[in-house]
Amino acid sequence: MVYLIKDIITYLENLAPTAYQESYDNAGLIVGDAQAEVKGIICSLDVTEEVVQEAIEKKCNLIVAHHPIVFGGLKQLTGKNYVERTVIAAIKNDIAIYAIHTNLDAVSQGVNRKIAEKIGLLNPQILAPKKGIVTKLTTFIPKGEEDAVLNELFEAGAGNIGNYSNCSFKSEGTGSFLPKEAADPTIGEKGKLTSVEETRVELIFPSHLEHKIIQTLKNVHPYEEVAYYLQVLENKNQDVGSGMIGRLPEPLEGKDFLFYLKSSMNLKVLKHTAISNKKVEKIAVCGGAGVFLLNQAKRSGADVFITSDIKYHEFFDAENSILLTDIGHYESEIYTKELLKDILSRKFSNIATYLTNVITNPISYL
Repeated sequence: MVYLIKDIITYLENLAPTAYQESYDNAGLIVGDAQAEVKGIICSLDVTEEVVQEAIEKKCNLIVAHHPIVFGGLKQLTGKNYVERTVIAAIKNDIAIYAIHTNLDAVSQGVNRKIAEKIGLLNPQILAPKKGIVTKLTTFIPKGEEDAVLNELFEAGAGNIGNYSNCSFKSEGTGSFLPKEAADPTIGEKGKLTSVEETRVELIFPSHLEHKIIQTLKNVHPYEEVAYYLQVLENKNQDVGSGMIGRLPEPLEGKDFLFYLKSSMNLKVLKHTAISNKKVEKIAVCGGAGVFLLNQAKRSGADVFITSDIKYHEFFDAENSILLTDIGHYESEIYTKELLKDILSRKFSNIATYLTNVITNPISYL
């Protein structure tokens, strides 16, 4: 079967919608033609000139990376820095670059789940779930027609709550309306007040699907004019958010855990705050720069918080109540390329998909 780049994008964005990326981010297709046929895929953490060259050598025309090669706008393409040179090389060789960054950080099966798996955490959950990203739809359907409408709404992505699908609430009542002269009513007559037994239907959906859900509702609803209203909910979405928290199979001494962490994440070095005499069991993680979650990790009762890019004075904020550990940005996210390869290989088994062999870490240790 032939797949286009847009097919890969659609699949990835169903798993990690770009609506979940942070405001500063630039996830999505950065370089390339979405209509091009996919010949091969390279999965990487970063995109550099060397990664583009590797794609050329392996006859791959799509690089799927975690970090976007372009964050801000490019005003020139003269090759004066590695970003411009990388983009130029990709364009010259018809290689598309797709980034799946903070949106992959935000979903429960994303970057932080991979870290939790590497450490062996049990029952990992989102550390700081997002709120305000779920919308409730309420609409009114003539009795007997509700199941047909609901099935289409479910198919469009509504009605999912955690591990449950096709979730809705129904209540019965009477609706009334008076068709005007220009109306073409499905039920009733022009100029006559009509009463209809209706079912009030309520269900939720991810807010970024609003256009799709409402268009589906209008397409399948039997009425000429569809009555509905939307309400953005403050409920926290337990499947979307920042960081992750779970438990070790058994408690460990703090020092023993740090050695275990070095081994499981293949670290050369790590930085940490003072080790207490207390055993550790509840572990919070956040790939990349995640110290903004420190207070959330404390409130969640974590014994250890693992992240990267912690500034000197931020270590003081642990206040001896949590073992704060910096394992390095590259080191915390390097296994994301394995996550991407696994995701793509399962779905697109007939496309050659590779892990980059290029070590893109710009930091060396002496």
